[in-house]
Amino acid sequence: MIETKKKRTDLRERAVLIGVITTFQSEEKVAEYLDELAFLADTAGADSMKRFTQKLDSPNPKTFLGSGKIEEIAAYIKAEDIDLAIFDDELSPSQLKNVERIFEIKVLDRTNLILDIFAARAQTSYARTQVELAQYQYLLPRLTNMWTHLSKQKGGIGMKGPGEREIETDRRIVRDKISLLKKQLQKIDKQMAIQRSNRASMVRVALVGYTNVGKSTLMNLLSKSEVFAENKLFATLDTTVRKVVIHNLPFLMSDTVGFIRKLPTQLVESFKSTLDEVREADVLLHVVDISHPNFEDHISTVDRTIAEIDGREKPTIMIFNKIDAYVPEHRDPDDLQEPENNRHLTLEEWKSTWFARTDRQAIFISATEKENIEDLRNRLYETLAEIHARRYPNNNFLF
Repeated sequence: MIETKKKRTDLRERAVLIGVITTFQSEEKVAEYLDELAFLADTAGADSMKRFTQKLDSPNPKTFLGSGKIEEIAAYIKAEDIDLAIFDDELSPSQLKNVERIFEIKVLDRTNLILDIFAARAQTSYARTQVELAQYQYLLPRLTNMWTHLSKQKGGIGMKGPGEREIETDRRIVRDKISLLKKQLQKIDKQMAIQRSNRASMVRVALVGYTNVGKSTLMNLLSKSEVFAENKLFATLDTTVRKVVIHNLPFLMSDTVGFIRKLPTQLVESFKSTLDEVREADVLLHVVDISHPNFEDHISTVDRTIAEIDGREKPTIMIFNKIDAYVPEHRDPDDLQEPENNRHLTLEEWKSTWFARTDRQAIFISATEKENIEDLRNRLYETLAEIHARRYPNNNFLF
């Protein structure tokens, strides 16, 4: 009797996650990246069934991984009815083609996965245009893989095969589409620049931070509005601007797209104009999820991205959110094999570390539990009132 594979009824795809350990990426760092990749996969609608890692001096130019590891993953995919393989690093067009041929399932890299999430989450025409531009820029060098069924039709001098003509036609179409999208974005950028200039009379504040740190929740709390907030990566793509009044001081607050490590170059370029709200803000509220074990790396990622789009210092208030979820790791003081590190610090100990020595102000809150929110309001009021007084010296209604 021949066994037939049981038909699956679940709608979510089953995925394997793949990363490499190199001299630049330690085993601990790769584990952290794969945690984030699993969260990305979950956001996109896939369940991570297993993780595979391999130590490599450098990626294999043909298949990214070594042949033994590739065979091991292929066997697991076949045995466990896996739908999707996701690499944490970007694959070259040839690597993508070769791995898909071996695995016989859909293969994505981190860039493609993030682009897919952005495409699903974009709500406004502006965000959709930005994402579409990034997708076409990612697609252009990979068009050859889409025409493998024509690879046997050879062409020579004066006799190009139909496959090559199809590829060139598609490349031309994609290039034209990229050019058209860039023009559309330039037009929208001009319209948005006019809108921002009309708001120039008010002091402006921008919320920035790593993705999923609670910026939108904080925006709703301070502005008493209903900006979409969800415990998913990239819940907010479109910049939202709200008028906020603290005591008797009105100002504008904008919520921007969250940052992430290994953010695709195409998206950085496409979303630079969205981040004009950051560039033109008077004050930045840098929101940090202090309950995340690697929040210091998140701070560095955000600082680097802001430096790329702006490059100049602004008054910044560091808002360490989710203090209700922060739990320091337990350490046995008698265990000499376990050296003390930052993860063992209590909240009070954190407050006396580099936070107390930086030029940036720091405040610890819980947006969901509304802890220390009044302290944040007062701190923000003091900062903005000082800016307002300098800008409008004859307006004394604040004092």
